[in-house]
Amino acid sequence: MTNEWLETIARMGAAILAGGLIGWDRQVGGRPAGLRTHMLVALGAALIVSIPLSAGLADSSRAVQGVATGIGFLCAGDILHQVRDGQERVKGLTSSAALWVTAAIGMVAASGTWRHVVVGTVGTLLILTAMKPLEKRLMKRAEAVEKTTGDVG
Repeated sequence: MTNEWLETIARMGAAILAGGLIGWDRQVGGRPAGLRTHMLVALGAALIVSIPLSAGLADSSRAVQGVATGIGFLCAGDILHQVRDGQERVKGLTSSAALWVTAAIGMVAASGTWRHVVVGTVGTLLILTAMKPLEKRLMKRAEAVEKTTGDVG
């Protein structure tokens, strides 16, 4: 197997693995965009960005812009899907943000910037897991203050 094949497998594999780790967190939480969705988003972003890189083009910014636009539509669909029964509840923002960052991680995996893949994946997982209990505590505290002061906003 040539170095080119190994490099491609490593880059696409890193995208799939990172997407899988983030997607698994979402899957366990019962979110609509879970394991396979995140893996596919990361791989798709990596594949699209790898096109100009493989062709030896110096500028891959158009591919990056295309992925950013495309993932925006996918994320918007996830948010709109969550609005039900005419309720004005906004749901799905965190799932959409997770898809968006997963696409970004896929793009950096395609470019071979491994530190960014690791830091992006670990950072995303920390935000999705460690910040949730803190967020709940802060919300309870804010509600308690609102009840005692009568402040509505």
